[in-house]
Order: sequence, then structure tokens, then C-alpha cells
Amino acid sequence: MIGEPRSPAPDPAHGDPGSAPGGTALTSDDDARVRVAVHQPHYWPWLGLIDKIDRSDRFIMLDTVQFERRGWQNRNYVAGHGDPVLLTVPVAQGSRDELIRDKKIDKSQKWRSKHFRALSEHCYRKAPFWADYREEIARLYETEWDDLADLAIATTRLLTRGFGIDTPVLRASELGDFPGHKSELLAQICAKAGADTLLSGDGARGYLDPAVLGRYGVAVEWQEFRHPVYRQHTRGPSDDFVPRLSAIDLLLNAGPDALGVLRQARARD
Repeated sequence: MIGEPRSPAPDPAHGDPGSAPGGTALTSDDDARVRVAVHQPHYWPWLGLIDKIDRSDRFIMLDTVQFERRGWQNRNYVAGHGDPVLLTVPVAQGSRDELIRDKKIDKSQKWRSKHFRALSEHCYRKAPFWADYREEIARLYETEWDDLADLAIATTRLLTRGFGIDTPVLRASELGDFPGHKSELLAQICAKAGADTLLSGDGARGYLDPAVLGRYGVAVEWQEFRHPVYRQHTRGPSDDFVPRLSAIDLLLNAGPDALGVLRQARARD
């Protein structure tokens, strides 16, 4: 469904060593350090999540926790001519304890055609790099998705390909069962992934306990994300920049320069 927001999306608060499942070695630029980030899958995720993936040696989609109603797992903002536009994937109503990996899309609603039409006709038709990514985006909306997690991860992979990010992405449900909660859960996932460092968003400072992760031999590194400012095709010279949109906004406005724009903001003093 498509709706007009009251404000752009906030940053959600979340949000044996040596080898990964399938025998893929976990490595980083520093051989003594393996950095992992963990976050719930989000539909067309924002730049903070893409930055976290880029900075990680391996990224874990946390699909084994409870689905958040009115959260960002099934919706996000994109550019509009005026206010940002909220794209929401309708989901089937189930138990309040339903896990993200089990959440089904409500296929009785024609959301796919509405979302693609919003992107292709209303939001990004005149974006500098729409033509470069139109076909891939169209294929995504031609697919009949059943599971929300599959769709959310597909949008994330489309963005990371566009940005040129090759960080491996795994689902927590692929790694095994983890009995812990909050900090304990993250520590167990990091240990299973062979990580000694968890890259965490600043929104988790209020609940993440570094001491718990330390017991698993995992240090905490804070992301300290800095949002880049870039030319938005929907904004004139006198208009304010609109932050916290989906990362598709930067990709379609900057194309192959998108990753450089993201990393340059990170390098600012």
C-alpha cells in the first residue's frame, strides 16, 4: 500500500571461529579481526543498514525474532514530489508472537503493481539512473512473493549489487537455533559466525550489553553512522535535503557513485 507519511523513517534501534556454513572462510582486511553485523530484514532498507553491510565481513539477517507491527520490516519511505511516500507491503495477520521468517505477505492485495507504479511513474521516472536499474526492479515486482523475509532480503541484495557491495549475507535461521535473547542472542550469533567484533548501530546503546558479548569473546564496535547529503532529483536548489529515505534514493540519484558518496560521509571528521 502507498501512503503519505508524517515524517521520514527513523533509524530503528537494533537496528567456532574460522569458517562459515558451507565452508566459506570468514576473513577481513585485518586477518586478526572478523566483523559481523546483525539486523532484521527491512523492505528497501535505508542507508544506515547499507552502510553497516558495507563495513562488515559478514552480515546476518535476524529473521528469527518477532515481527514488529508498524515497524520497518515491511515498509519504508522513498522520494516524492513534495513529501516522501511510504511504501508498505501488506502482511497476513497472525499471532503477535509470529517470527519474521514465518511472516506471510497478504497476496489478496495488488501491492506489487502499486509499488512499481509509484517508483516508475511518480517517484523516480526522472531520476538520473532510473533507466539503469528499471529492469531489475521490474523483475523484483514481477515475482509473486509469499514470505516477507524473502522479499525484504531480495530488495537488500538488489541495493547491495547496485552499490557494488559484496559482503556475504546470511539468515540467522540458516545458522541454527539460538536460545538467547537481546545481547545474549547477538553474542551467540556472532560466535556461530566466527566473529570477534559486532558492528552495532548507535540505536542499540540503550540495551546492548558489551559485557555479555565479551563473555563470548566478541567486542562491540559502534557504527556512528553519518548520513550523506547528495543531489536529490525531486529537490530544487532552495529545497532542504530529505534524509532517511530508502537507500534506493541514493542509488537512483548517484548510480555507480553511490558507494563513494556513502563512504565519503563516513570519512568526515
